[in-house]
Amino acid sequence: MPRCRVAGNGVTGYLPPPGPDARARLPPPATRHYRVARNGGTGYHPPPAPAAHTRSPPPDATPAAAKSCTLRALSSLLDGTIVVSLFSSARPPRTILVAAPRRIGDVLLTTPLVRSLKARWPDAQIDMLVFRGTEGVLEHNPDVRRVIVVAQRAGFRERLRDALSMWRRYDLACAALSSDRPRFYSWFAGRKRVGLVDPNRVTWLTRMMLNGIAINHHESAHTVVSTLALAPVIGIEPVSEVVAPGIGDDPARRARFDAWLAESPAIRDGKPLVVLHPYPMFRYKQWRLEGWIEMIEWLRGQGFAIALSGGPADREREYAEQVAAGAGGDVLNLVGRLTFGESAELVRRARLFIGPDTGATHVAAATGVDTIALFGPSDPVRWGPWPQHWPPTENPWALRGSARHGNVWLLQGEGDCVPCRHEGCERHVDSHSDCLVNLGTQRVKMAAAEMLGLNPPDAADAVIDTSRLHRARSD
Repeated sequence: MPRCRVAGNGVTGYLPPPGPDARARLPPPATRHYRVARNGGTGYHPPPAPAAHTRSPPPDATPAAAKSCTLRALSSLLDGTIVVSLFSSARPPRTILVAAPRRIGDVLLTTPLVRSLKARWPDAQIDMLVFRGTEGVLEHNPDVRRVIVVAQRAGFRERLRDALSMWRRYDLACAALSSDRPRFYSWFAGRKRVGLVDPNRVTWLTRMMLNGIAINHHESAHTVVSTLALAPVIGIEPVSEVVAPGIGDDPARRARFDAWLAESPAIRDGKPLVVLHPYPMFRYKQWRLEGWIEMIEWLRGQGFAIALSGGPADREREYAEQVAAGAGGDVLNLVGRLTFGESAELVRRARLFIGPDTGATHVAAATGVDTIALFGPSDPVRWGPWPQHWPPTENPWALRGSARHGNVWLLQGEGDCVPCRHEGCERHVDSHSDCLVNLGTQRVKMAAAEMLGLNPPDAADAVIDTSRLHRARSD
């Protein structure tokens, strides 16, 4: 049976790969070959003489410590990580790059890894590399020194030029996504490199490019959990806090923001605020127009001020205008007027946020404000908003069912096909999704009443934690 070599804290042992007898320590056969990596490369070499099978532990090491070290290495192997000793306490990394070139939600959900790095090495200077147009979600992030933006649709020459400009500038580079682009930039930028890799993509090339690998079990793990799988590879404790953007302490900017809020008579009168984010990036994640209007009318009847948030796209502005016009009365429409940091500040001033599966809902959950997320075809296991103070190694959400965890209520549309994990019923981004069209307003009211401490509205359609029912059926 082939064996693999795992090293840690000066102790080397031969361990079987994961399997029924994975915890048995076996000596290597004398004629067996094994894989060894040097300076980021790989190759096959015959085993050394018997005397070289193990290195002597440090003078202060004990047999118990050696056993503990080997068991930790085995545990990491079973978890799908390839562990290397990257930095000693005497020589910590001074500069770190975290590469997360993808959409807004991906960038935001990488911030727990950045916070973990900063907690372990508070003096390190951490930069992030993201696609142009997503950098706003890192506005005033206290853990990030600088944000490097690259074009999403750049040709190879432009990518190479960007990568060469960072040549070995960083002590450590982290490919926080399991695609090729983060690994490409990390290989150029970092003197040492770690990254997420899909199970079927662990090749000689990825082993050459990365000093440490974490297997990305993205089909069964939340994005935060998947990203934090890099923490043990680096040798740090995972911190699961998603860091929302902000507006900083500039008095002029805060005064301008307060002036925007004062445009609402209800807010001037001191009524508590509820923020609604009616339009997602893609139509297949969109709730009904009538549902938003009905929610505004009900919330105003309960004594709340209403503000609408959203981005600058024309379709988003037009939809928000339809919502505000349909509801009539006092609705503060801030769609297209706020940066990510200002949107997060708006949510921080609110009692409740309601939104679809979109980056703004992830930001709202990260602020700690009570959040209702309306989910349809999307996979909540991977993309449900991360509840504040949730442990770093557990998935908050089941695949099917509505549930509340901490400050987040995830309401899932109904139907045997939910979640289909497709782009709506017609399989394209401008498709409708029946599960969201049929998501009853009464269910949203019930969740809002619970979070706001109100008496539940008269309802024949109550919200229950259906995830428990699905778990019970599967047991």
